[in-house]
Amino acid sequence: MKVFLGADHGGYEMKEGIKKWLIEHDYEVEDCGPFKLDSEDDYPDFVFPAAEGVAQDPTGQSFGVISCRSGAGAVIAANKVKGARAVSAFDVKSAEHARVNNNANVLGVSGDWSTLEQAEKMVEAFLNTPFTGEARHQRRIDKITQYEQGK
Repeated sequence: MKVFLGADHGGYEMKEGIKKWLIEHDYEVEDCGPFKLDSEDDYPDFVFPAAEGVAQDPTGQSFGVISCRSGAGAVIAANKVKGARAVSAFDVKSAEHARVNNNANVLGVSGDWSTLEQAEKMVEAFLNTPFTGEARHQRRIDKITQYEQGK
């Protein structure tokens, strides 16, 4: 499983901590930046490539983890990428719910309001929780996909 990472200065430390955890747990990681702390950087510059990496994986086996101060801005940016279904989680239950019901493929984590330990647990739950494929959930995802495609 490949995990794409993206952040900004507000999520840089969180991204680096999550990256270390992912590598220690044998995940394939692609870090889309930033690669140094820069208080003037902008999350779209790093979140767009991370979300694109997820959305362009033909196997559908890639995920993204993104971070900024709140997690919200990064999620808004990621959701502009066709095929990305990004959510912001605040605990393990919300991370699991996003996978089970929404088949989310990008997880937004707050760099300010989550500890690294909390984020690691959310990421683990997100990556290891399968989508149910239940008809009503798939129907909703299909509607989103159709809208994205202008149908």
